[in-house]
This record gives sequence, C-alpha cells and structure tokens, in this order.
Amino acid sequence: MTMPTSSTQVPAPDHTNSTQQPNSSIYMFSKFIHLDKELYKQFYSLWIALIVVNAIIFLVGVVLNSLALYVFCFRTKTKTTSVIYTINLIVTDLLVGFSLPVRIIMFYTAEDCLNCSFVHIFGYFVNMYCSILFLTCICVDRYLAIVQVQASRKWRNPTCAKGICVFIWIFATVVTFSILTMAIQFAQCCISEILVLMVCEYFFPLIIIIFFTTRIMCALSKPSLMHQSRERRMKAVQLLITVLIIFMICFTPFHVRQVAISINPDMPHNVSLLVYHVTVTLSSLNSCMDPIVYCFVTNNFQSTMKNIFRKTEPEQTTVDILGTNKNTKGSNAIITFSNTIASPVSLPSPSSVQI
Repeated sequence: MTMPTSSTQVPAPDHTNSTQQPNSSIYMFSKFIHLDKELYKQFYSLWIALIVVNAIIFLVGVVLNSLALYVFCFRTKTKTTSVIYTINLIVTDLLVGFSLPVRIIMFYTAEDCLNCSFVHIFGYFVNMYCSILFLTCICVDRYLAIVQVQASRKWRNPTCAKGICVFIWIFATVVTFSILTMAIQFAQCCISEILVLMVCEYFFPLIIIIFFTTRIMCALSKPSLMHQSRERRMKAVQLLITVLIIFMICFTPFHVRQVAISINPDMPHNVSLLVYHVTVTLSSLNSCMDPIVYCFVTNNFQSTMKNIFRKTEPEQTTVDILGTNKNTKGSNAIITFSNTIASPVSLPSPSSVQI
C-alpha cells in the first residue's frame, strides 16, 4: 500500500539559515519516503491504478486473514508455537490491510497534517516489519522442529512463543519510532538511520531465513533425521521456500530501492517517486500471500476452511505438522478426510501432536 497523503509539499533545504534545519531534515527524509500527494499531482493515472490494486489487496487480504484468524483462534484447540506466531502474523496483515481506508480518509480530510502522515507511516512500517519478524519466527520454529527436535523442546513451548511475540511487537515499535524520528530531526544522520532500520528488520531476518532453508534442504538427505518422515521434512522445505518467495516479491524491491537511495541520494525525483510507490504496493501484497504459509503451519487448515464454507458440523483439532510423532485414531481420521477433499499439497500420513 502506498504511504499516506496527508502532507504539504516538502520544501527544499536552505543551508544558509540555521532556522531552516528542520526543513532540511524533512527534505532529506522525503528522499526515502514519498507521500501520495506527490504521486497524485504528477502521475494521476498511476495513482488511480495503485488505488484499485490496493483496494483489491485490501478486500482479499482482510477476507482471507479474518477467516484464518477465526480458524486459528476458535477452531484450533492446540495452540502450538507455530500457531501462536501465525496468529500474530495474521494480526499484522490485518492492520496493514486496514491502513488502506485510513490512507484514503486522510487524503480527503487531513491533507495538510504532517503529524497525521508521520503516525500513518510509522504504523505502516511497524506492521510491515512485524510481519517480517513473525515470518522469520515461523521459519526458525520449523527448523527447530525438523532438525533440532530434542534440543529445542524447552524452547518450543507456548509460554516462550508468547514472550517472543511480545518482544517482537515492542522491538519493532521502539526501533521504528526512534529511527524514523531521528531521521527526520537530523538530516546528516538520515541515511545511516534508515540503513540501521533495514538491517535490523529486513536484511538480518532474510539471512536467517536463507540459512535455515538451506539447512533443512541439506537435512533431507541425512539418515540421522529419518525418524522424521520425508513428507514432514518436505513440508518444512515448502514452508520456508514459500516465505522466501514472499520476501523476494513483497519486501526485497522496497528495501533495494531504499539502499539505492542511500547510495545515490541524487536519483531523479520522478524515478524515485514511481519506484517508491510501486514497491510499497508490492510490500502490502504480503497480506494476500501469507495465507499460503498458513496451509503449511497445521495439517487441517485447508479442510477447516472448506468446512466453514460447506457449513459442516465437526470441529477439528489442529495438528502441528512437525511435532513429536504420536499416531492417534483421531489424527488419522483428520488426514484421511483432508486427503479426500483434494488438497493441493498432500498431507503427511503419520500425524503428530505437539505437547
């Protein structure tokens, strides 16, 4: 989703007068963040097209994530670590989606409110980086469940997962707020502050995801992991590759653009403006793509979703795909039912329940 529109045109810096330093800071900061008003005035047709795209993202994302939130909160009895991380990811996706109508309202009612723009930008970035961090947590959890089964038992518990989620919300909020405010107030530090934000909340998680994806793919051929079925390990690989694809499509273009601005602050304004709004729209697309990840978190998510639309009666207990092996009659029945409805990804036959 593109950034808010509620801002006046940013003045060019005037280095001859010290009283103009705040304007100089805002001008420097505006090289990294362009408001919708600029796009509206200079590229009206593109602005309309992005509004339509964002409206579709809003509708699809809110519907899918609302249903997913219902499934994981009310139709999932066992709140495993993966489920806890996923619920928090869904909340961030919903908040990103709901920022679209807020942006449109601000465009028509608070056009000259710079503080409103900052609040909206801050909220958007907090939710985007929380999405990145929760996706990272899901990937690390999958790695621990498939490769470090015994060693990770004390870490893979609901209490620890809830504590990590609270830390992520606080960390993303504090780091984003402090860096954005410092970047606005101190023009000379703007580039370094923005780079610190991207390293902490994008590049470092990306490295973690690539590392653990490679580790799990290598683990597929290790005899020492044969106690985990090949289907389970493949499911973990599919999840991590899906997250990696989401990173590449949704988050990487935006952060590459930010790095390009850091290297070349004098990039032509029109190019910077266009690339910024297109890449920010791509970043909001993750709210529609994340539901693909949910299909790999539990082994009956797809069947439960279909039951909601079919209004079937039984409420199923969600089984963690990569938990400790424990064959039960009920879990086998869930898998049999899931396979009969032609799920796109075959479910593992030995189901397991995570304690």
